[in-house]
Amino acid sequence: MREAVAASPPAAILVVDPYDGGTGKSRELCADLRSLLLEFPSATVLAAMDTDPGRSRDLRTLGEWGVADVICLEEDDTQEALYRRLRAVEGRTLQNLLQRTLPALISGRARMLVMTAAEVVSVGGKAHDLARRLHLSERTVLRWSARAGLPAPRRMMAWMRILLASALLDDPGRSVLSVAHACGYSSDSSLRRATTDFLQAGPSALRREGAFERASTAFLEELAVTRAAGTGRYSLRF
Repeated sequence: MREAVAASPPAAILVVDPYDGGTGKSRELCADLRSLLLEFPSATVLAAMDTDPGRSRDLRTLGEWGVADVICLEEDDTQEALYRRLRAVEGRTLQNLLQRTLPALISGRARMLVMTAAEVVSVGGKAHDLARRLHLSERTVLRWSARAGLPAPRRMMAWMRILLASALLDDPGRSVLSVAHACGYSSDSSLRRATTDFLQAGPSALRREGAFERASTAFLEELAVTRAAGTGRYSLRF
């Protein structure tokens, strides 16, 4: 399973039975699952299990381990219910990190654009996919970005890729090459050029000092400069 998680794209969802072998209420949570989540904290893991009152302690423990959500075997037993449960967590790793990072005073429109860009990048989308996801024209997204004090969409999407790569670099179990491929870079050299351009550091150096923390700090600094300038700092081309 470790190899599969290491090679999986950022939007992959892992559905597991969180217990070791056995039956009934004597079953114990799987220690290997805990180890997996320590090695790949960015992985989106759902636990498929019964949620009777006797399992409340296990539910708390799974949340502490980093399990994203629970599929209730007694209730989520239709295709539609499973789809809703999976859709609710798809591509949420970067969004959850940004929710904790973005300043509270950022406008609602700016937050919506950033969060949608994060979701699109997490599922492998490009700049033009941002407009499609928002059901807007590319020109409208460009105008909204400028008015919200955000970089132009292409620059924004490039930042989201950097932030996503940084989040994955903080996973001890991922190699630099696997992070590069997961985030749409053709090679580890391509990722290195991108991080050097945006963050003035290569992936290995970022990993040592906390990649996402450094990347998010640099992103917020650029947002502040862009807002202060009153318009997009970069070419207003989609």
